[in-house]
Amino acid sequence: MSLTCTLIWWPISTAGGLLNLSIFIIWDILTLYNYFMAVINGPGFVPHGWKPKVAGEEKFLQYCVECKGHKAPRSHHCRKCKRCVMKMDHHCPWINTCCGYLNHANFIYFLFFAPCGCIHGAFILIGSLIQLLNNPYYLYHMNGEPMVQLSILGFIIVVFSIGLAVGVIVAVGMLFCIQFHEVLKNETAIESWIIEKAKSRERDPSESEFIYPYNLGWKNNLKLVFWPTDEIKSNGISWPVIDSCNQYTLTVEQLIQKAQKKERVVLLDIVQNYSGYWFPFSKGCRVVYNIPCSDEARIPLSVGDVVEVSRGRRYWLYGTKVNKEDTDQPRVRGWFPRCCARERNTKEMSQDIKSEIEDENEKKKN
Repeated sequence: MSLTCTLIWWPISTAGGLLNLSIFIIWDILTLYNYFMAVINGPGFVPHGWKPKVAGEEKFLQYCVECKGHKAPRSHHCRKCKRCVMKMDHHCPWINTCCGYLNHANFIYFLFFAPCGCIHGAFILIGSLIQLLNNPYYLYHMNGEPMVQLSILGFIIVVFSIGLAVGVIVAVGMLFCIQFHEVLKNETAIESWIIEKAKSRERDPSESEFIYPYNLGWKNNLKLVFWPTDEIKSNGISWPVIDSCNQYTLTVEQLIQKAQKKERVVLLDIVQNYSGYWFPFSKGCRVVYNIPCSDEARIPLSVGDVVEVSRGRRYWLYGTKVNKEDTDQPRVRGWFPRCCARERNTKEMSQDIKSEIEDENEKKKN
C-alpha cells in the first residue's frame, strides 16, 4: 500500500519520485536480505562431542548430555534447536532459529532496516490519509485531477497499514535498541543474567572480584560483531578477552553458580498427575490465572515421579524430573503446578525457594 501511495504522490517520471521510490525499495531489499541471511546462516552450532584441545581444560567447562560434549565458552544448549549454540543470545521464533555467533550481525541489521522502511512507509501512508480526509485541501495534478484517489477499500487498507507500520516501528525498534545495547557491551541476554548473579552472589574470601572478560570497549565490541579484523575476531569457540582474564573466566563463574544452585535444590514427590498443558483448568482457577509468563517448557508428570525443584512461584514450581532408569538420558525440566508436589519425607522447603514464593506473593499484594 505504501508503494501504491508512493507512485500516486511522486510519479517515477520525476527525479524526486524516482529517488523516493528507489530509497523505499532499498529498505525492502536490505530488510529481506538480512532476514533470510539470518535464517540461512543460522547461529553456528558447537560440534557434537566437542572438547577443548588442551587436555585437562574440560574441568573449566560444563558438559552437555544431549550433545555428548562440552559447552564451548559463550555457548548454551537450546532446547528448541536441540544443539549447543555458539554465543547464544536467544531463540527467535521469527527466524525459527537462535540468534548467535554467525547471524548476530544480520539479525541486528534486520532489526534496524525493518523499522526504517516502516517509518518511510508510515509517512507516505499518513500523508495520503490526511489528504483523503481533507477533500477541500487535495493537491491536484496539472490536469485538475486529485493526486490521491483511493476507494473505500483502499482507505481501509491504508488505515490498517499504518497500524502495522507503527507496530513494527515500536516493537522491532525496541528490540533493536536492546540488541544494540548488548553489542556495545559485548554481552548476550543470557550473559547479562549471569553477570547480574555474579555481582550479587556471596563470594568466598579466596575468590577475586568478578570481571566480565569480553568487554573490549565499545569500538572493538562493534568490530567483533559487524566488522571483524585480524586483531579482533573469533571462530565461535575462542574469543578475544581483556588482559586480566582468560577463555574460561566466565565458564568458571557459571560452574560456581551451577554448584550453588544445586545446593538449593529440593526433592519433591509428585502426588497428582499433570498433563503438561499450559492451562491446567483441573488444577483450579488460581493456578491458571497465575501461569508463569515465560516460554519455558511445562513438564508432564505422573504420581510417583520425583522432581528436583530449583525455583518457584506461589502456584508454580520449576524443576528437573529425576530419571530413575538411565541417568545418561537428557533430563526434562520445566514448570508444573505447585499443588501436584509434596515435600519429600516431610522435609521443609529450602529457605531460598520459600523466599522466592514470598516475594512473588508480596508483588501480588502490591
